Amino acid sequence: MSRRIPVLIVAGFLGAGKTTLLNRLLRHRELRIGVVVNDFGAVNIDAMLVAGQVDAMVSLGNGCVCCAVDVTELDDLFDRLAHPKQRIDVIVVEASGLAEPRNLIRMVTGSDNPRIRYGGLIELVDAEHYAESRARHPELDTHLRMADLVVLNKADRVAPEALAALRTEITDLVGQVPVYATSHGRIEPALLFDIPERPATELRVGQQLSFDELLLEHSDDEYDDHHCDGDHDHAGHRHLHDAYESVSFTSTADLNPRELIAVLEDPPPGLFRAKGILAFAVPEDSRKFLLHMVGRHITIEPTTWSRNEPRTSSLVLIGPGLDADLITKRLESTVHTAPEPLDAHALLPIWRYVAATDD
Repeated sequence: MSRRIPVLIVAGFLGAGKTTLLNRLLRHRELRIGVVVNDFGAVNIDAMLVAGQVDAMVSLGNGCVCCAVDVTELDDLFDRLAHPKQRIDVIVVEASGLAEPRNLIRMVTGSDNPRIRYGGLIELVDAEHYAESRARHPELDTHLRMADLVVLNKADRVAPEALAALRTEITDLVGQVPVYATSHGRIEPALLFDIPERPATELRVGQQLSFDELLLEHSDDEYDDHHCDGDHDHAGHRHLHDAYESVSFTSTADLNPRELIAVLEDPPPGLFRAKGILAFAVPEDSRKFLLHMVGRHITIEPTTWSRNEPRTSSLVLIGPGLDADLITKRLESTVHTAPEPLDAHALLPIWRYVAATDD
């Protein structure tokens, strides 16, 4: 699979919990995370909160990232973070509470940096104050529709019946975009990006937390003791957060590209990411195709099979609340079963998602 670094955009209006979510990701010591942090104010409080925890950080002060930099300038930041010497696994762009997600997506998808790829827009929503936020910021509806994953944060602060109604309301608004309910920004990194396997000697050691981080961590734990709801963890605390599923599919028979694209363009409920290797029943083009899908953003890369590599299609689909049986049946329906092979025209839907090259 491609080794390009995913760039996640974490957005949401002020108070939704973006920095809390980021700090929780940074506490996973097996990860190497590059961060672009920005504040709308003059004091870079967010940068202070993550100082000492992050492997590589670029801080943008006194202006939101979508207004402060253009595509070329953001590319320079990505060049610094994605340099091989950094050995970064993921880049997280924490948007200002006033940032426009559409511009941020454009900046990432428009980048010419060959070492990065778009990793999705994560839009945080404050469950406790959703109605007020929506009334104050009518553009929230548009932001949610652009998201690849909606994180319904602070879910522990509303009654179960109200939370269920809120999820239904947001789902009706965003359609197939998965909605992940959690509290205190808790989200499994494996839902958002691939976690690499590293020798223990390469893991981060000796990290020091700043004074602000110690205060944040202490207040977070204290809140957990008294106010969390949901599943019990090993310490006896109660946490409210959704589970996510991973569904695998393998076929030694070649796939029909038109049928496969139809599934990806009309994804099963809850699907956030898909990745894999594709073999199509088109003798005129027997190459291997690599798939990366985040939300509704599909990227396909043609390449060649390695020597002695089995010609097998293999897919992994990831998201909250996936129906494994439904997904398996839909993918099985993409297997080409007709006796006659397909011609090159069958690949036309695939080429829509192959990035142009200079070749």
